[in-house]
Amino acid sequence: MVVLALNATEFIGRFHPILVHLPIGILILAVLFIALSLKEQFSYLKDAIGITLFLGMLSAIASCISGYLLSQSESYDPGLIFKHQWFAIALAASSIVLYVLHLKQKRLTWTAGLMAILLLITGHLGGSITHGSDFLFKESSAKNSKVKNEHKPIANIQDGAAYATLIQPIFESKCIACHGLEKQKAKLRLDDPASILKGGEGGAAIVAGQAEQSNLMNRILLAKDNKDHMPPSEKPQLTKEEIDLVEWWINGGASFDRKVSEIQQTEKIKQVFKNLTSDQSNEEISLVDIPETSVSKASESAVQKLRERGITVVPVAQNSNYLLVNYVAIEAFSAKDLTLLKAISDQLIWLKLPNISLTDDDVDDLVQLTNLTRLYVQKTNLTDQGIAKLTKLSNLQYLNLSGTKATAKGVASLSILKNLRHLYLYQTAITDDELKKIRLELPKTNVDGGGYQVPKIEWDTAVSRTPIVK
Repeated sequence: MVVLALNATEFIGRFHPILVHLPIGILILAVLFIALSLKEQFSYLKDAIGITLFLGMLSAIASCISGYLLSQSESYDPGLIFKHQWFAIALAASSIVLYVLHLKQKRLTWTAGLMAILLLITGHLGGSITHGSDFLFKESSAKNSKVKNEHKPIANIQDGAAYATLIQPIFESKCIACHGLEKQKAKLRLDDPASILKGGEGGAAIVAGQAEQSNLMNRILLAKDNKDHMPPSEKPQLTKEEIDLVEWWINGGASFDRKVSEIQQTEKIKQVFKNLTSDQSNEEISLVDIPETSVSKASESAVQKLRERGITVVPVAQNSNYLLVNYVAIEAFSAKDLTLLKAISDQLIWLKLPNISLTDDDVDDLVQLTNLTRLYVQKTNLTDQGIAKLTKLSNLQYLNLSGTKATAKGVASLSILKNLRHLYLYQTAITDDELKKIRLELPKTNVDGGGYQVPKIEWDTAVSRTPIVK
């Protein structure tokens, strides 16, 4: 019986997100009717005030009851819940008072004004619970904040802290909306190390060294239509690479301090790192293409929108606000996906767009990202026309055009990029003779055309001889 009662409580409480919109709309309409009916030409609206107030009053009471039940079955920030609950009760009470005054044909103006104010405050507090206390001004505050980078950046992903560089961004984008400071489903928080280790009402979320025994990992791997799957099916899902990273981190001991290089790495995870950082395993990473000047932190909402599209966004280095964005895992790329980058143009310096249907027209959006120092557009549909437009990226130091429709004529236009140091032209129509000419035209650029041949050594080949039968 107790279990049934608890289930009924949870069931009724979960109607709150549906019911809560009724008093908002109906009571706003009632206030509007009251205000307009003060004018003679709208006096006919007085007949609608009574039924509107009655429906608004009932829906406000129902919302209070369902909201209270929901707060008992779900974990939210207690401070916000307290404020939202009592303002909601005050709102319901004011709607009752207003309805009684209407029945007694009393003046409604001041009470209606008070109810409108309570409605705004209660609605704002409700939004703060579900979207965060700074949801109204989150983006502008991120733009105006000036976060100084006081540490030398670490360009090699292997030197970064595994949790801060790779795992924390995944939790922030896919988990803390339901398991953060202001909302804790199943009493689980994933927004700081202490809370992660503490776990939730179901026990420990992670078992260090054993991903297969970790409740967090098991929930992520459940079928999407399973009610226990995390994140919920209607929320942005973890990509395959993100799942691989979380699994690797847990199996590696779930440390919050160890560097990436200090955790054992399988070939699968090495490939993930390769996709996140560089397409060339032997590429030398230098600090030259990371600006020395500091930059403010990127808008969290802008980064979230990119991650919701399956686009990887990670810092180029530990303790740096500069970003690397990788479209390698995106599905059904469209030109609109590039417009999402405008909001982080100040922070974006490395951009990877491999194997997507990028066209010359799309380059018009790319050249607005003037801080780019690295651009990977290999195996796209770029032609000489689009390559010529890339000359507007004056800070570009690294450009990968492998597998595109580049010709020697189009590449020659890049000679005006004085900072270009690395240019990759694998699998293009450019001949060896044309490559020699390009190297002369770009004397300060390392022009790599591929076509490597590995020399054979004596023991590479085994010779088998059939013995001679005498």
